[in-house]
Amino acid sequence: MKHSLISSVVLLALASAPVFAQEQSLEPVVDAANKINAAAKSSQLTVEKIADSTQERIQQYKQITRQIQGLEVYTEQLQKQLDAQLVEKDELNSSIDEVSVVERQITPLMLRMIESLAKFVELDVPFLPEERAERVVSLRDLMDRADVDVSEKFRRVMEAFQIEADYGRNIEAYNGEMSVNGQSQDVEFLRMGRTVLLYKTRDGAHMGVWNQQQREWQELDSSYASNVQEAIRVARKQLAPDLLMLPVFTQTNGAGE
Repeated sequence: MKHSLISSVVLLALASAPVFAQEQSLEPVVDAANKINAAAKSSQLTVEKIADSTQERIQQYKQITRQIQGLEVYTEQLQKQLDAQLVEKDELNSSIDEVSVVERQITPLMLRMIESLAKFVELDVPFLPEERAERVVSLRDLMDRADVDVSEKFRRVMEAFQIEADYGRNIEAYNGEMSVNGQSQDVEFLRMGRTVLLYKTRDGAHMGVWNQQQREWQELDSSYASNVQEAIRVARKQLAPDLLMLPVFTQTNGAGE
């Protein structure tokens, strides 16, 4: 029995010996396969990283391409604007040359206009004499100033002519002083266009009308007092406009109503 058990152990040992030897011979193969799998996995990760990086580069390329296209459109638009500005520059240079010519021509014209205005004020009905004379002096001083543009000078001259033109279309009452019977007195003046210029002393004792043909003041009798007072109130906008009876001198140097 003992001999039989020993024989079985020997047989089992002999039977397991080839399996053990086979496993030892397969270990290098398994190790190599593991290394290959590990290398393959690493390569796969590398490929995936390269693919991700490539995709990112493609997106960057597309974005940069769009930016370049946008910059090309923007540059083209800037070039158009630059070309337009160059044309405008040439036109402005031509305009500047023309302005210089106009300035040389318009300055003598304005000087003649101011002298004509001064002569007109001198010969016109003598209302607001100080104000109108001062306006002419101001224009003369303005023409000598180098810090004022020619366009502003021309505007001021035309404004003065417009003011004079407006005098002929409105009615005005204002206070002033004049010599009455050799004495300086406060009076109220009434101007109706350039047709009628009257004065009335504060106490109403004296009234006069300007005779443009004879260029002198003529006394008015008291019959005009109420009409003159009413006309002054209309001019001061204290009464609504109404039909007024006032003296008007004709070309025959007579006075009519």
